[in-house]
Amino acid sequence: MSRRSKPEKYSPSWFWPLGGLVVPFIRATTKLNFIDDRYLPERGSYVLAPNHYTEVDPFVIAVAVWRLGRAPRFLTKASLFRLPMVGWMFTVTGQIPVERAAMSRSAIPLEAAEELVEKGRGVVIYPEGTLTREPDMWPMRGKTGAVRLALEHDLPLVPMAQWGSQGLLPRYGKKLHPWPRAKVDLKFGPPVDLSRFKGRPMDSALLADATELLMQHITALLEELRGEKAPAGRWDPKTKGQTETGRFD
Repeated sequence: MSRRSKPEKYSPSWFWPLGGLVVPFIRATTKLNFIDDRYLPERGSYVLAPNHYTEVDPFVIAVAVWRLGRAPRFLTKASLFRLPMVGWMFTVTGQIPVERAAMSRSAIPLEAAEELVEKGRGVVIYPEGTLTREPDMWPMRGKTGAVRLALEHDLPLVPMAQWGSQGLLPRYGKKLHPWPRAKVDLKFGPPVDLSRFKGRPMDSALLADATELLMQHITALLEELRGEKAPAGRWDPKTKGQTETGRFD
């Protein structure tokens, strides 16, 4: 991969000591294969929207973003900020706390959004909101937070698919499988063209349509990685009698 500059990565921050813990772990347990990483902006604000199917995904995505020169910041449950040490770690690295009720709508606090834009930071938002409930781990119905943030602040919305991290930790697994190292493919797509939605009232119908467009992009990227077609129709937990959070299997 060719990256001309990595300003965030080389600026002193709390990411340095924390990365010293997480990066060696991911490096020892996975082999990351980057595809089309040029689509992640080197500078400026952005929204990165990946698929989500195992609890180890955030560590993989964080290391991937870090290796590409950007500081990984996530939309994170506010309750985690109240945990000793964990809350401090999240605070000093600029993670964004969101209350559980707000996360169900994938909302992002206005102050946090404005800070992202003013300081040229990026944020990772899982549009599914939780691990996919789709039986074969295809992307399920998305929530609107990622597209809302991108539309309200005119930010590039970068779709991403990753596949292989289940080799390190299966969905809802309790035991890591560090050997053999899991091969994880990460494919970035060009920013989603949201021009058709701009200048229109941002109602629920518009946000739903824009979110489904985003999910189509993520699904197409995952189809390329997996070499197979996703099932027709988008898996929706509500119509399948599944809860929005927690285990379902």
